[in-house]
Amino acid sequence: MKSGAGSPEHLGATCHAGGVNFALYSANAGGVQLCLFDASGNEQRHEMTHCTDHVWHTRIEGIGPGQHYGYRVHGPWDPDSGQRFNAAKLLLDPYARALTHVPTVQSAHFDYVAAPDGSLSPSQLDSAGVQPKCIVCAPVDRLDHHPRTPMADSLLYEVHVKGFSQQKFDISDEKRGRYAGLAHTHSIQHLKDLGVTAVELLPVQEFVDEGFVADKGLANYWGYNSIGFFVPTARYALHQPLREFRDMVRALHDANIEVILDVVYNHTAESGRLGPTFSFRGIDNLSYYRLAAHHPGEYLNDSGCGNSLDTHHPAVLRLVMDSLRFWVSEMGVDGFRFDLAASMGRTPTGFTADAAFFQTIQQDPQLSGTKLIAEPWDLGIDGYQLGGFPIRWSEWNDDFRDTVRRFWRGDRGVLPQFARRFHGSSDIFEDSGRPPQGSINFVTSHDGFCLTDLVSFEHKHNENNQEDNNDGHDHNYSFNCGVEGPSDDPAVLRERSKQRRNMVASLLLAQGVPMLLGGDEIGRTQGGNNNAYCQDNPISWYDWTHRDDEFLKFVQALTEVRRRFGEIRCRHYIHGIDEADHHGLDAISWYHWEGRAMRPGDWRAHDQYAVGLLLHGEEVFDDPDASLIYVFFNGAREALTAKLPDVPRPGCWQLTLTSAVDDALSPGSPIVDQLVIEELSIYVFNFENT
Repeated sequence: MKSGAGSPEHLGATCHAGGVNFALYSANAGGVQLCLFDASGNEQRHEMTHCTDHVWHTRIEGIGPGQHYGYRVHGPWDPDSGQRFNAAKLLLDPYARALTHVPTVQSAHFDYVAAPDGSLSPSQLDSAGVQPKCIVCAPVDRLDHHPRTPMADSLLYEVHVKGFSQQKFDISDEKRGRYAGLAHTHSIQHLKDLGVTAVELLPVQEFVDEGFVADKGLANYWGYNSIGFFVPTARYALHQPLREFRDMVRALHDANIEVILDVVYNHTAESGRLGPTFSFRGIDNLSYYRLAAHHPGEYLNDSGCGNSLDTHHPAVLRLVMDSLRFWVSEMGVDGFRFDLAASMGRTPTGFTADAAFFQTIQQDPQLSGTKLIAEPWDLGIDGYQLGGFPIRWSEWNDDFRDTVRRFWRGDRGVLPQFARRFHGSSDIFEDSGRPPQGSINFVTSHDGFCLTDLVSFEHKHNENNQEDNNDGHDHNYSFNCGVEGPSDDPAVLRERSKQRRNMVASLLLAQGVPMLLGGDEIGRTQGGNNNAYCQDNPISWYDWTHRDDEFLKFVQALTEVRRRFGEIRCRHYIHGIDEADHHGLDAISWYHWEGRAMRPGDWRAHDQYAVGLLLHGEEVFDDPDASLIYVFFNGAREALTAKLPDVPRPGCWQLTLTSAVDDALSPGSPIVDQLVIEELSIYVFNFENT
């Protein structure tokens, strides 16, 4: 093999005719060795003697796709000053596209040896025997077909690639739990029948099981512990992760379903000061991580996972942007949900929506048109930033989640807040010029109770996590309908069924963008575990054998109502005070159960649990024959007789859908003037002109 200077232009391993160019960023290294491995694992080291603008580079002739490689980086080992160079550690290329195997934490991965007094000395153990090797990959064609569903028309489905199909027995054994399982025609048909327009995948970038988790015989199931920002994890592949991931995306796109990735750029799997060394720490600890200003041996930990990537640093910002462009242009994905996204906006002076990351992504031609979703918080100072992201961004709205739960639980005085959340949280997003699509509404997500457990448990039951039930949230706003856990009491089961309907109806009928938690539609339970991050087993996998078909049909009916009536999917906020048609109907109006407009005193009454919402949508606002939608919520534990709003045009109200379990009315039933509204229920009506 011949070597040459190569080029610093493209970081990572880039194939050219007759050879491969390697380039690695390290501003503080004293020297870098490229390590090539043959089929027997024998290592050949090449000194990278050329360095341009802190990028070490070389070109090796006579190799190509399939070549295994890694790096050894030389320099001072002085943890107290933030320097963690140790050439005994083989390091992963931050730009690698594939690895020989899934990384696992081994003793040789630690760059230090700890003495009994707590002092550290450099480890001499060579990690090459346990470290995965990077694999040189050939370039792939772009996936240019994207459904490009408008955000206002989107229905997101948060799903775990493995968990979705691991127990789906209408799929062959080899495909279950794989990318191919989610791409299977039966899986896609379920998503289509549900009205899903985009799947939001829990992390698929290569990740590591934390040592303390593996020591308990458990695994990091969720995947929020990344180490390969360009690597589709091999855990969900049969043979070729890159190809199989692309095939999955292509199959979903063919069904007009978008793919959104949950990505973790706020921290890495290397954890804190005493964590393992896989890549970044050994390449250039001072550049890649945020370190304490006066104690560079300590990591800032806004992620709660031991470290925080420094996206304010130009090289790290480039890494993240290159990774995002890779997933869009080469893997075909349509958007991203950023875990702990407040970290992406952190500068030395704190969070700002004008941070370099947001400005860079806004002007990038490949990324500016993608769907961008923030988890709008991290664990740092001023880390809660709901409503604080730039104008093109949407945000997970946990205030929607908590308010809907509290309303149906029966908390006093929640009605005004419930109305604001149902209206798309205009009080949070509108002043900055953002539309209702700024709010990603959800009632349940991977983090917390699933829907069945939300109405079956008042307390978390995380004993299987082996952390003495101390992990997970304590403030769940859940309720068990009278019995903690499983019950065969018909009254309890009836109320749980109704409350599940109420929750999902509140989600799917609200302004904003709804996100369903995968498996909720079939009645999945985790047995009360609200932090199942380490449960890669039937606790987390979707149980298709005991699918709740009745509830599934109700959710399908709701998504059809949302699709059918554009009034629900408004592109901008509508307010009745200044928008009325020529019949005198406001574009949006809130009604008392007596059939009159709500008054200020009604909103202030802490025992008020019932309200109706009349929607005359923006898309059809000038059409006197346009349909009207009326949604009535009864959160009280007693039935009431409600009068429907008077409409100054010929026609009548018809029942579209109700969450009432035992209601005798069927969809399409005409309502003359008023009807009895069952306790704890939602009724949806549409006005049919005659």
